[in-house]
Amino acid sequence: MDLIDELRAFVATAQTGSFTAGAAQIGISNRLTSKYVAELEARLGVRLFQRTTRKVGLTPAGQDLLARAPALLDDLDEMITEASAGSRGLTGVIRISAPVTFGEIYVGGMLGRFAAAHPGLTFDLRLSDRYADLAGEGIDLAFRIGSSEVRSIKTRKLGAFQSLAVASPAYLARFGTPATPQDLHAHGCIIDTNRRTPRRWRFYHTGTEVPADVQGRFHVNSARAAVELAVAGQGIAYAPRFALTAEIESGSLVQLLPGFSGESGPVNAAYLEGRTLPRKIRALIDFAVTDIRAAGIL
Repeated sequence: MDLIDELRAFVATAQTGSFTAGAAQIGISNRLTSKYVAELEARLGVRLFQRTTRKVGLTPAGQDLLARAPALLDDLDEMITEASAGSRGLTGVIRISAPVTFGEIYVGGMLGRFAAAHPGLTFDLRLSDRYADLAGEGIDLAFRIGSSEVRSIKTRKLGAFQSLAVASPAYLARFGTPATPQDLHAHGCIIDTNRRTPRRWRFYHTGTEVPADVQGRFHVNSARAAVELAVAGQGIAYAPRFALTAEIESGSLVQLLPGFSGESGPVNAAYLEGRTLPRKIRALIDFAVTDIRAAGIL
Protein backbone atom coordinates (compact mmCIF):
# COMPACT_ATOMS: atom_id res chain seq x y z
CA MET A 1 0.00 0.00 0.00
CA ASP A 2 1.34 3.42 -0.95
CA LEU A 3 2.18 5.64 2.04
CA ILE A 4 1.28 8.83 0.16
CA ASP A 5 -2.21 7.50 -0.69
CA GLU A 6 -2.63 6.50 2.94
CA LEU A 7 -1.67 9.98 4.14
CA ARG A 8 -4.00 11.65 1.63
CA ALA A 9 -6.89 9.47 2.81
CA PHE A 10 -6.09 10.24 6.45
CA VAL A 11 -5.88 14.02 5.91
CA ALA A 12 -9.10 14.15 3.88
CA THR A 13 -10.97 12.10 6.49
CA ALA A 14 -9.61 14.20 9.38
CA GLN A 15 -10.44 17.49 7.69
CA THR A 16 -13.99 16.50 6.70
CA GLY A 17 -14.87 14.42 9.77
CA SER A 18 -16.01 11.29 7.93
CA PHE A 19 -14.77 8.60 5.56
CA THR A 20 -17.57 9.36 3.11
CA ALA A 21 -16.79 13.07 2.87
CA GLY A 22 -13.07 12.38 2.80
CA ALA A 23 -13.52 9.93 -0.07
CA ALA A 24 -15.51 12.52 -2.03
CA GLN A 25 -12.79 15.12 -1.45
CA ILE A 26 -10.01 13.00 -2.95
CA GLY A 27 -12.16 11.21 -5.54
CA ILE A 28 -11.99 7.58 -4.42
CA SER A 29 -14.48 5.15 -2.89
CA ASN A 30 -15.50 5.15 0.75
CA ARG A 31 -14.28 1.56 1.11
CA LEU A 32 -10.86 2.38 -0.30
CA THR A 33 -10.51 5.43 1.95
CA SER A 34 -11.27 3.31 5.03
CA LYS A 35 -8.78 0.70 3.83
CA TYR A 36 -6.02 3.27 3.31
CA VAL A 37 -6.52 4.69 6.80
CA ALA A 38 -6.55 1.21 8.35
CA GLU A 39 -3.30 0.38 6.54
CA LEU A 40 -1.72 3.61 7.79
CA GLU A 41 -2.76 2.79 11.37
CA ALA A 42 -1.25 -0.68 10.99
CA ARG A 43 1.94 0.79 9.53
CA LEU A 44 2.31 3.24 12.45
CA GLY A 45 1.06 0.88 15.14
CA VAL A 46 -1.38 3.46 16.57
CA ARG A 47 -5.04 4.36 16.24
CA LEU A 48 -5.53 7.66 14.44
CA PHE A 49 -9.33 7.90 14.76
CA GLN A 50 -11.99 7.14 17.32
CA ARG A 51 -14.81 5.72 15.20
CA THR A 52 -18.55 6.02 15.93
CA THR A 53 -21.58 5.21 13.81
CA ARG A 54 -21.94 8.85 12.74
CA LYS A 55 -18.48 10.37 12.60
CA VAL A 56 -14.80 9.91 13.32
CA GLY A 57 -12.71 11.90 15.78
CA LEU A 58 -8.96 12.25 16.01
CA THR A 59 -6.95 10.51 18.72
CA PRO A 60 -3.95 12.35 20.19
CA ALA A 61 -1.73 10.49 17.72
CA GLY A 62 -4.06 11.54 14.91
CA GLN A 63 -3.92 15.17 16.01
CA ASP A 64 -0.12 15.08 15.98
CA LEU A 65 -0.08 13.59 12.48
CA LEU A 66 -2.63 16.10 11.14
CA ALA A 67 -0.43 18.95 12.37
CA ARG A 68 2.32 17.86 9.94
CA ALA A 69 0.83 15.73 7.17
CA PRO A 70 -0.90 18.50 5.10
CA ALA A 71 2.32 20.49 4.84
CA LEU A 72 4.24 17.34 3.88
CA LEU A 73 1.76 16.52 1.11
CA ASP A 74 1.79 20.11 -0.12
CA ASP A 75 5.59 20.11 -0.26
CA LEU A 76 5.52 16.83 -2.19
CA ASP A 77 2.98 18.19 -4.67
CA GLU A 78 5.05 21.34 -5.06
CA MET A 79 8.22 19.36 -5.71
CA ILE A 80 6.51 17.16 -8.30
CA THR A 81 4.94 20.16 -10.02
CA GLU A 82 8.22 22.06 -10.27
CA ALA A 83 10.10 18.95 -11.45
CA SER A 84 7.57 18.01 -14.14
CA ALA A 85 8.80 18.93 -17.58
CA GLY A 86 6.75 21.71 -19.12
CA SER A 87 4.54 22.10 -16.04
CA ARG A 88 4.72 25.61 -14.62
CA GLY A 89 1.16 26.24 -13.44
CA LEU A 90 0.11 26.24 -9.80
CA THR A 91 -1.97 23.25 -8.71
CA GLY A 92 -3.52 21.75 -5.59
CA VAL A 93 -5.65 22.99 -2.71
CA ILE A 94 -5.06 26.14 -0.65
CA ARG A 95 -6.79 26.17 2.74
CA ILE A 96 -7.44 29.72 3.96
CA SER A 97 -8.82 31.18 7.17
CA ALA A 98 -10.17 34.73 7.57
CA PRO A 99 -12.37 36.76 9.93
CA VAL A 100 -16.03 36.69 8.88
CA THR A 101 -16.57 40.33 7.91
CA PHE A 102 -13.15 40.83 6.29
CA GLY A 103 -13.56 37.50 4.49
CA GLU A 104 -16.98 38.42 3.12
CA ILE A 105 -16.03 41.97 2.13
CA TYR A 106 -12.59 41.32 0.68
CA VAL A 107 -11.01 37.84 0.83
CA GLY A 108 -13.67 36.01 -1.19
CA GLY A 109 -13.43 38.47 -4.08
CA MET A 110 -9.64 38.54 -3.92
CA LEU A 111 -9.50 34.75 -4.21
CA GLY A 112 -11.77 34.95 -7.24
CA ARG A 113 -9.38 37.38 -8.91
CA PHE A 114 -6.37 35.20 -8.05
CA ALA A 115 -8.14 32.04 -9.21
CA ALA A 116 -8.82 33.54 -12.64
CA ALA A 117 -5.08 33.42 -13.37
CA HIS A 118 -4.55 29.96 -11.85
CA PRO A 119 -7.14 27.44 -13.08
CA GLY A 120 -5.27 24.52 -11.55
CA LEU A 121 -5.88 25.66 -7.97
CA THR A 122 -8.73 24.76 -5.61
CA PHE A 123 -9.62 26.92 -2.60
CA ASP A 124 -11.03 26.02 0.82
CA LEU A 125 -12.00 29.29 2.56
CA ARG A 126 -13.09 29.06 6.20
CA LEU A 127 -14.54 32.17 7.84
CA SER A 128 -14.42 32.49 11.62
CA ASP A 129 -13.76 35.32 14.05
CA ARG A 130 -11.60 33.08 16.23
CA TYR A 131 -7.93 32.61 15.43
CA ALA A 132 -7.63 29.28 13.63
CA ASP A 133 -5.05 26.73 14.76
CA LEU A 134 -3.01 26.64 11.56
CA ALA A 135 -1.20 23.40 12.37
CA GLY A 136 -4.11 21.56 13.97
CA GLU A 137 -6.61 22.52 11.26
CA GLY A 138 -4.29 22.19 8.29
CA ILE A 139 -4.58 25.88 7.33
CA ASP A 140 -2.07 27.08 4.75
CA LEU A 141 -2.69 30.81 5.10
CA ALA A 142 -4.68 32.96 7.52
CA PHE A 143 -5.73 36.58 7.10
CA ARG A 144 -5.65 38.18 10.54
CA ILE A 145 -6.78 41.53 11.89
CA GLY A 146 -4.53 42.83 14.67
CA SER A 147 -1.25 41.64 16.15
CA SER A 148 -0.44 38.02 16.99
CA GLU A 149 1.93 36.98 19.76
CA VAL A 150 2.23 33.33 18.70
CA ARG A 151 5.92 32.69 18.02
CA SER A 152 5.32 29.81 15.62
CA ILE A 153 3.41 32.12 13.27
CA LYS A 154 5.12 34.27 10.66
CA THR A 155 3.31 37.23 9.15
CA ARG A 156 3.48 39.56 6.18
CA LYS A 157 1.75 42.89 6.56
CA LEU A 158 -0.89 43.68 3.95
CA GLY A 159 -1.94 47.02 5.38
CA ALA A 160 -3.52 48.57 8.45
CA PHE A 161 -7.11 49.00 9.58
CA GLN A 162 -8.53 51.95 11.47
CA SER A 163 -11.75 51.98 13.47
CA LEU A 164 -14.32 54.72 12.98
CA ALA A 165 -17.32 55.78 15.03
CA VAL A 166 -20.36 56.17 12.77
CA ALA A 167 -24.10 56.77 12.96
CA SER A 168 -26.96 57.33 10.56
CA PRO A 169 -28.25 60.83 9.78
CA ALA A 170 -31.61 59.83 11.28
CA TYR A 171 -30.00 58.83 14.58
CA LEU A 172 -28.01 62.07 14.77
CA ALA A 173 -31.08 64.17 13.98
CA ARG A 174 -32.90 62.51 16.87
CA PHE A 175 -30.19 62.27 19.51
CA GLY A 176 -27.55 64.81 18.51
CA THR A 177 -23.94 64.50 17.43
CA PRO A 178 -21.24 63.68 20.00
CA ALA A 179 -18.35 66.18 20.01
CA THR A 180 -15.84 64.15 22.06
CA PRO A 181 -15.38 60.47 22.90
CA GLN A 182 -16.64 61.12 26.43
CA ASP A 183 -19.99 62.20 24.93
CA LEU A 184 -20.55 58.64 23.71
CA HIS A 185 -21.49 57.57 27.24
CA ALA A 186 -24.81 59.38 26.82
CA HIS A 187 -25.59 57.64 23.51
CA GLY A 188 -26.86 54.23 22.54
CA CYS A 189 -23.79 52.40 21.24
CA ILE A 190 -23.75 49.09 19.41
CA ILE A 191 -21.32 46.78 21.24
CA ASP A 192 -19.20 44.48 19.06
CA THR A 193 -18.24 41.66 21.43
CA ASN A 194 -15.46 40.52 19.08
CA ARG A 195 -13.37 43.50 20.15
CA ARG A 196 -10.82 42.95 22.92
CA THR A 197 -12.51 45.60 25.07
CA PRO A 198 -16.09 45.74 23.75
CA ARG A 199 -17.35 48.40 26.18
CA ARG A 200 -14.27 50.62 26.01
CA TRP A 201 -13.64 52.32 22.69
CA ARG A 202 -10.20 53.83 22.28
CA PHE A 203 -9.54 57.09 20.44
CA TYR A 204 -6.40 59.19 20.09
CA HIS A 205 -5.86 62.95 19.99
CA THR A 206 -2.39 64.44 19.39
CA GLY A 207 -0.86 61.09 20.38
CA THR A 208 -2.79 60.79 23.66
CA GLU A 209 -5.28 57.99 24.24
CA VAL A 210 -8.82 59.16 24.93
CA PRO A 211 -10.91 56.14 26.01
CA ALA A 212 -14.70 56.10 25.93
CA ASP A 213 -16.77 53.78 28.13
CA VAL A 214 -19.92 52.96 26.18
CA GLN A 215 -23.24 51.23 26.71
CA GLY A 216 -26.11 50.15 24.52
CA ARG A 217 -29.01 47.80 23.93
CA PHE A 218 -27.41 45.84 21.09
CA HIS A 219 -24.52 43.43 21.64
CA VAL A 220 -23.33 41.57 18.52
CA ASN A 221 -20.30 39.48 17.57
CA SER A 222 -20.08 40.81 14.03
CA ALA A 223 -18.83 44.12 12.65
CA ARG A 224 -21.19 43.71 9.70
CA ALA A 225 -24.19 43.31 12.02
CA ALA A 226 -23.12 46.39 14.00
CA VAL A 227 -22.93 48.40 10.78
CA GLU A 228 -26.37 47.23 9.64
CA LEU A 229 -27.88 48.22 13.00
CA ALA A 230 -26.24 51.63 12.74
CA VAL A 231 -27.66 52.13 9.24
CA ALA A 232 -31.10 51.30 10.68
CA GLY A 233 -30.68 54.12 13.20
CA GLN A 234 -30.29 51.88 16.23
CA GLY A 235 -27.17 53.51 17.61
CA ILE A 236 -23.53 54.42 17.09
CA ALA A 237 -21.18 51.74 15.77
CA TYR A 238 -17.40 51.49 16.09
CA ALA A 239 -16.09 49.41 13.22
CA PRO A 240 -13.07 49.02 10.90
CA ARG A 241 -13.06 51.31 7.89
CA PHE A 242 -13.12 48.32 5.50
CA ALA A 243 -16.56 47.41 6.87
CA LEU A 244 -17.88 50.95 6.34
CA THR A 245 -16.66 52.11 2.93
CA ALA A 246 -19.91 51.63 1.01
CA GLU A 247 -22.10 53.07 3.76
CA ILE A 248 -19.99 56.21 4.19
CA GLU A 249 -19.78 56.78 0.43
CA SER A 250 -23.57 56.42 0.08
CA GLY A 251 -24.27 58.73 3.02
CA SER A 252 -26.21 56.10 4.97
CA LEU A 253 -23.61 56.49 7.74
CA VAL A 254 -21.71 59.58 8.89
CA GLN A 255 -18.23 59.47 10.39
CA LEU A 256 -18.15 61.00 13.88
CA LEU A 257 -15.44 62.65 15.99
CA PRO A 258 -13.30 63.92 13.08
CA GLY A 259 -10.72 65.40 15.46
CA PHE A 260 -9.97 61.99 16.96
CA SER A 261 -8.39 58.93 15.33
CA GLY A 262 -9.77 55.50 16.14
CA GLU A 263 -8.03 52.33 17.19
CA SER A 264 -5.80 50.86 14.49
CA GLY A 265 -3.67 47.80 13.84
CA PRO A 266 -2.12 45.59 11.17
CA VAL A 267 -3.85 43.37 8.65
CA ASN A 268 -1.56 40.39 8.09
CA ALA A 269 -1.18 37.25 6.06
CA ALA A 270 -0.08 34.59 8.57
CA TYR A 271 1.51 31.19 8.02
CA LEU A 272 3.46 28.62 10.00
CA GLU A 273 7.14 29.17 10.67
CA GLY A 274 9.71 26.47 10.15
CA ARG A 275 8.61 25.05 6.82
CA THR A 276 9.36 25.80 3.21
CA LEU A 277 6.52 27.97 1.96
CA PRO A 278 4.98 26.34 -1.14
CA ARG A 279 5.14 28.34 -4.34
CA LYS A 280 1.34 28.62 -4.56
CA ILE A 281 1.16 30.16 -1.05
CA ARG A 282 3.95 32.61 -1.85
CA ALA A 283 2.11 33.56 -5.04
CA LEU A 284 -1.17 34.12 -3.17
CA ILE A 285 0.50 36.32 -0.54
CA ASP A 286 2.28 38.38 -3.21
CA PHE A 287 -1.01 38.80 -5.05
CA ALA A 288 -2.86 39.87 -1.87
CA VAL A 289 -0.21 42.51 -1.10
CA THR A 290 -0.81 44.18 -4.47
CA ASP A 291 -4.54 43.52 -4.70
CA ILE A 292 -5.46 44.96 -1.32
CA ARG A 293 -3.80 48.25 -2.24
CA ALA A 294 -5.74 48.38 -5.49
CA ALA A 295 -8.98 47.60 -3.66
CA GLY A 296 -8.46 50.64 -1.43
CA ILE A 297 -10.32 49.18 1.56
CA LEU A 298 -7.56 49.87 4.13
